[in-house]
Amino acid sequence: MRSLLRSAPGPGVGGHSRVLITLAQCVPFAIALLVVGIEFSPAHFLYTGPLLTATPALAAVTMGPKGTISAAAVALAVSVSTATYNQAWGSRQVYTNFLAILLVSAASVVTSGLVRTRRRNELDQVRRIAAAAQRVLLRPVPARLGPMRTASMYLAAESGAQIGGDLYEAVQTRYGVRMIIGDVRGKGLPAVRSAAVVLGAFREAVHYEDDLVEVVAHCAAALRRERAMPWGMGRDDEEEQAESFVTVLVAQVPDRPVVEMVNRGHPPPLVLRQGTVRALMPASPLPPLGLEDLITGPPGEAESYVFLPGDRLLLHTDGVLEARNRDNDFFALPEAMEAVPACTPPEFLEELHQGLLRHTQGRLVDDVAMIVAERLDGEAGAPSVPGSAPE
Repeated sequence: MRSLLRSAPGPGVGGHSRVLITLAQCVPFAIALLVVGIEFSPAHFLYTGPLLTATPALAAVTMGPKGTISAAAVALAVSVSTATYNQAWGSRQVYTNFLAILLVSAASVVTSGLVRTRRRNELDQVRRIAAAAQRVLLRPVPARLGPMRTASMYLAAESGAQIGGDLYEAVQTRYGVRMIIGDVRGKGLPAVRSAAVVLGAFREAVHYEDDLVEVVAHCAAALRRERAMPWGMGRDDEEEQAESFVTVLVAQVPDRPVVEMVNRGHPPPLVLRQGTVRALMPASPLPPLGLEDLITGPPGEAESYVFLPGDRLLLHTDGVLEARNRDNDFFALPEAMEAVPACTPPEFLEELHQGLLRHTQGRLVDDVAMIVAERLDGEAGAPSVPGSAPE
């Protein structure tokens, strides 16, 4: 459901920005084409030197050194071609144009390199601040929780410096180990605020609500209260907040060899057992938090699935499933899980991380959050090798 909701039509700010940048990058070459049209027409008496001289300077605004050099080379090629066609060699004007293009090109290449370096440094600084803020919101899960070994991982997208809306937590309670993983629609402060509200409600409710459905209800109620509060945001932030929703999956692992779940529009978790991965699909799909108006019947009950000693349960956000390579192929998460050799949960997540980076050539377009929980052999009191438990 999360993927369907995200694919709804409508222009995005990022899409408009990319279109504008592409158009701006075409301007220098369009000017060069205009000069060619003028010089090879009866209007060649018009003086087009300043237009060609401006070409590398305009390229330096939106393109790096390589693009600026390309624009300068095009300007020089057009100048040579038009001077030859119009038999203008030997005139002072031609050599003046050449000198102007060379000087402006050199200055533009240096400037574009300095600007790109400064922007990269500023973006790296903002990313470090965002990562620090994310670590405050998302603390790593303990290595051991009840009958499980656990590990977590959060990967920020490489395409921007905004803090994402992915969230996760794992807590030991008197009802068993309770975990949550979720994804807020959107980015920036509104998404962080929604993620913090849902996490705060979860961390409080898990300790006194025995029903997993009630835990989720507390998270939904907290999100509704947050959306109703006047925070003095800008108009865009207010619209983002009003239209936001949060996909969440809440899981509980009691002493029995089962895992109980309430899935509110989140990608189903995966269980690795005896080298085979299976998705734990919900029998009754429910909409994300914030879209309770779409629920027509009773809130339902938590669904139970077999979770044996040696099984590994992976909770993840859709940033894993929707990661694409250059051929636009999605990341095959089940196959990647099956290919990981026997190892500890942190090593397991690191193997998935490396596989994800190989698939995307190191460029993630969406944030990624994962929790892995391995059920231990309670009788032996020691961890068993994944896949050793019988069906």
